[in-house]
Amino acid sequence: MILSSSTVDIASVFALLHADDARQIGVREGDRVTIINNAKGTSVRAAVALTENVTTPGTVIITAGANEKLQTEKGDQVEIRVASRPASIEFIRKKMDGGKLTREETAQIVQDMTENVLSPSEITAYITAAYINNLDMDEVEYLTREMVASGDRLTFNTRPIVDKHSIGGVPGNKITLLVVPVVAAAGLLIPKTSSRAITGAGGTADLMEALAPVTFTIQEIQQMTLKAGGVIVWGGATNIAPADDLIITYEYPLKIDARGQMLASIMAKKMAVGSDTCVIDIPIGPGTKVPNENEGRLLANDLIELGRRLGVRVECAITYGGAPVGRNIGVNLEVAEALKILEGMQGPTSLMQKSAALAGMALEMTGKTAYGYGTEAAMDLIKNGKALQKMQEIIEIQGGDPKVKSSDLALGSNVFDVPAPNDGYVIAVKNRELINVARTAGSPADHGAGLHLHKKPGESVKKGEPILTIYADRGWRLQRAIEEARVSMPVVVEGMLLDRVPPIRRVA
Repeated sequence: MILSSSTVDIASVFALLHADDARQIGVREGDRVTIINNAKGTSVRAAVALTENVTTPGTVIITAGANEKLQTEKGDQVEIRVASRPASIEFIRKKMDGGKLTREETAQIVQDMTENVLSPSEITAYITAAYINNLDMDEVEYLTREMVASGDRLTFNTRPIVDKHSIGGVPGNKITLLVVPVVAAAGLLIPKTSSRAITGAGGTADLMEALAPVTFTIQEIQQMTLKAGGVIVWGGATNIAPADDLIITYEYPLKIDARGQMLASIMAKKMAVGSDTCVIDIPIGPGTKVPNENEGRLLANDLIELGRRLGVRVECAITYGGAPVGRNIGVNLEVAEALKILEGMQGPTSLMQKSAALAGMALEMTGKTAYGYGTEAAMDLIKNGKALQKMQEIIEIQGGDPKVKSSDLALGSNVFDVPAPNDGYVIAVKNRELINVARTAGSPADHGAGLHLHKKPGESVKKGEPILTIYADRGWRLQRAIEEARVSMPVVVEGMLLDRVPPIRRVA
């Protein structure tokens, strides 16, 4: 059938047909058609959506995603033909039935995802099948390799190439801003691609953007890494492992993180940047993604085994994640906290120790220092100012001001101190609730928004003393954040005597 075409600015790949035309062609909602632009010799396969009033019989609306290949102009004539279902749908059904996918089947699924052959519902079906029926280690390896093959890669002629990853779930985890300059100051290459916040108060890319641009091409990242020794950039601006980005996009509404796909996601990004040495932080505890040490060790073993299969040496650090790293949550607050440590070892012990320990692992794994001495060597690079100097180089090569200081980072002008309700001790902080307060205050979009945690678990407090200070760029956001804090009570204060058994018997 020949139809007149127009386009709509939608990234997904589909064609909107009038119901009458669809009946004549013999397709239904969700079927596929091949759209052919005979004038230019281009074609694309697209899913079908139906309408009875958005368009008229004899016309087809093509999304911008489909028109990237077709290159039609408004009113151009295109030919519509019925297309067969992609073979990858049968492979997805195989996984839904509990079967094991081969390398070839996995490759076809990944290819069809990245080439927009599979519809959103079909991608969701694959993700759900992998979540319910799990991927074994062979399937995880296949998926990882195909994720890497789906996009661009960094290639270096020297070795080692270091990378660092955190499983996440802990607020205030700005350690990348310390680990990268320490590792680079030791003479190693560390091309760190990072993510933006999805549900958190600030991803590493959001934090680094307060200091310098983070959006670069794969070629620029490679050149900057070779010159400065390291970078901290946004991975979403590259074409590194695009299949992984698609899976994350469709996982998000379901709030699931299938273990096999998580393993593949982590290691695909490491392979794609050319890493052969990787340190992975696995926080455990209440509110984290990994509830306890046993689960942490199982995950570590899986990551090490997957790394072995892929030629990447992996070591994991199981760390305490029951409270924020440092005391600040929010973009400028966290960046200032990290810079203070680089500027003169001033800052929270938890942030300094964790950063030095992880950087030290990389130094030991690469032979820069003997085993057992890495943390000390990392601390020395901070103390002697070499890590600060390297961070300034990284900021400059990414287009920022290398002279920036921690004191230059402006905080929100609207401020409120949350007082302790009574004398006692902080017995718990709620990570998720702290993140919610910071996000309600405006982080990460408002760089000055966030919070400072005055008291952490085990510390004493007097009634009326501030346990939390909230910062916001806008007054109405501050009021909402205050209400959020009052409802969720993210810092729990109790006296040391919780109860008495048996209870005191009072004489009348």
